[in-house]
Amino acid sequence: MFDDKKWWKDRAGANFKEVSNYLKYIFNGHLVIVLLFLIGSGAYYYQQWVKNLSQDFPVEIIMAVIIGLFMTHSPVYNFLLEADKVFILPLEEKLKGYFLRSGIISLVFQGYILLMVLAVLMPMYARISSSGFRLFLPIFIVILVIKTWNMAASWQIQYFVQAAVHRWDLVVRYLVNTTFLFLLLKQANFLILLAIGIIMLIYWRTFYVRTRKMGLKWDLLIDQEEKRMASFYRLANLFTDVPKLKETVKRRKWLDFLLTGIRFAQDKTYLYLYSRTFLRSSDYLGLFIRLTVIGAVAIYFITFGWGQILLGILFLYLTGFQLIPLWNHHQNKLWVDLYPVEMKYKMTAFHSLLMMIMSIQTSIFALFIVVKGEIVLALVEWIGGLLFSWAFVYVYSKNRLNRK
Repeated sequence: MFDDKKWWKDRAGANFKEVSNYLKYIFNGHLVIVLLFLIGSGAYYYQQWVKNLSQDFPVEIIMAVIIGLFMTHSPVYNFLLEADKVFILPLEEKLKGYFLRSGIISLVFQGYILLMVLAVLMPMYARISSSGFRLFLPIFIVILVIKTWNMAASWQIQYFVQAAVHRWDLVVRYLVNTTFLFLLLKQANFLILLAIGIIMLIYWRTFYVRTRKMGLKWDLLIDQEEKRMASFYRLANLFTDVPKLKETVKRRKWLDFLLTGIRFAQDKTYLYLYSRTFLRSSDYLGLFIRLTVIGAVAIYFITFGWGQILLGILFLYLTGFQLIPLWNHHQNKLWVDLYPVEMKYKMTAFHSLLMMIMSIQTSIFALFIVVKGEIVLALVEWIGGLLFSWAFVYVYSKNRLNRK
């Protein structure tokens, strides 16, 4: 007889075991030390910034917008595999307990993330509000209840295959979440909050009635689970090889102009290959964009003085360190070994591309310091960033690759 409880324990246990195995590599890496230092520096500057907040600072709007994003994104970790659409599909009616347990464990993990986000943002609220930190626990409890509604509504939407339904659901729930949070933080009248709560229940009930006779969309659920695990695999791949990681590649024809400067010559073969790979692969280009944007925003809003230079170098290190796997991106493709190109050209091409990427990033950081009106610090940041990039590329990464 099929035991959905045992099946869930086996699936969830196997998933947690796999994740914990990769976490050992992540937390043993020296990159964590850099991240901890970065977090500590950010916490210091954040504390100084909070002390100088004026009473008219729109803290409620900012908190509602940020927390609303985390509340609206409410996937259920279902632990399904590709083969389940064939072998488990006939047992769909017996899986209510399985998906209920998945929903509960998803709420626990995502609730913990919400707790961390609220803890980070609460000093701003305590600074502006007369209530201080006294409302921290009541606010978190209410947020957790609304998170449960989001997860239940998100699950009902999974019964629809139309992409438009999913998009509109995200928009509607985000607007409802931010509105409710704003009024909650403003300590609005209880009857107003109750009215919004009733609207939430009606919203969920409407979709529940429409979907209770529908079957699960297994392809969609499995695809969502694969995307969730792929995100974790991409993180783990920065520290160790992950055989299950699937590459995501996009054509991005609009970026072809960046490759026009590469000569059609034998010694430029690998430079073209690595450049094209960097532009087409979502892992590398997306990583560069994310770290550049976060670093530029942090330099502009959070840090001041020499802290801007230190933060810029830290983000350069994070970018360079996480782009080193680009060297082995084509190691399993036999046709690359057929290139009549000497190995020295491959090494030169990789170092040239990495140096160019880090130089662009440090120039962007310096530009944001110029916008703040600190010309001298911007120049120091630019020169220091270029020197660090050169040392990282031609000393650190070269030795690292030679050891491999």
